[in-house]
Amino acid sequence: MKDLRILFMGTPDFAVEGLAKIIEAGYHVVGVVTAPDRPAGRGRKLNQSAVKKFALTKGFPVLQPTNLKSEEFENQLKELNPNLQVVVAFRMLPAKVWKFPAYGTFNLHASVLPEYRGAAPINWAVINGEKTTGATTFFIDDKIDTGNIILSKEIEIEATENVGSVHDRLMKLGGELIVDTLKHIESGEVKTIPQNKEEDPKPAPKLTRENTKIDWAKSTSTIYNLIRGLNPYPAAWCFFENGEKMNVKIFDSEMILKAHKEEAGQLTIENHQLKVATKDGYILINEIQLPGKRKMQVKELLNGLTIESNACML
Repeated sequence: MKDLRILFMGTPDFAVEGLAKIIEAGYHVVGVVTAPDRPAGRGRKLNQSAVKKFALTKGFPVLQPTNLKSEEFENQLKELNPNLQVVVAFRMLPAKVWKFPAYGTFNLHASVLPEYRGAAPINWAVINGEKTTGATTFFIDDKIDTGNIILSKEIEIEATENVGSVHDRLMKLGGELIVDTLKHIESGEVKTIPQNKEEDPKPAPKLTRENTKIDWAKSTSTIYNLIRGLNPYPAAWCFFENGEKMNVKIFDSEMILKAHKEEAGQLTIENHQLKVATKDGYILINEIQLPGKRKMQVKELLNGLTIESNACML
């Protein structure tokens, strides 16, 4: 059995579960690398990453390099002397960093690779209406999410499930997969499978203002999947024309498939809900956020807002 000295790298809540499972399984963590503290909120107070907050409660040394290629960080690595690195939701590592440990560096990715390589795999699986997704551990190489696969597991995506729910289930699955991977490496029996370079996998690019905007001329299911694939974060958005044009975010919704002759984006009020016409049906909006306001139920919105007869979503 190999004596593992693990350096953990990660930043958001999704990564905390992996670190917690490593500790729970009794592995030796020599330190944690996470993003530098960043100013947030109106007071621009420095905010620590979720991983840093958790790591400090466990008494681990925490490194927050701004430059992963710096001599200072290289010296810190040498001082901690890990023989294995585990990466979850962190930055792309330079070769001299991922090659540093004797047993390599593996990453947990929230998809079944090679599908959905990239920054937002959970969102895009839901946006594209996938029925399954999963998590994969793989040894890092010089490209993004292309290394040899160690282990992968799948879960089903429910037809009405939003990305927040899928995220939370994958977070737990990922923690278990990391520990299973460590057991394989520790025993010296780890086997890997190269990713198929001939395939043209679906991408998972960074979410932007452009690819999170609702196009009401598209099919009802396409719009519905976009909304649930961005709920609760960062949220699908569009313009709401109601005397004035405003930018709104849409969270919870339902879909109705029904032929009609209404213009895409046309608004009607039905049973205290906003009903928006699409290419082949309607989206019923249950939860919405106006600029500068908190997220609210549509019933609450309608109690304080008059909807004009020509109101629409753009």
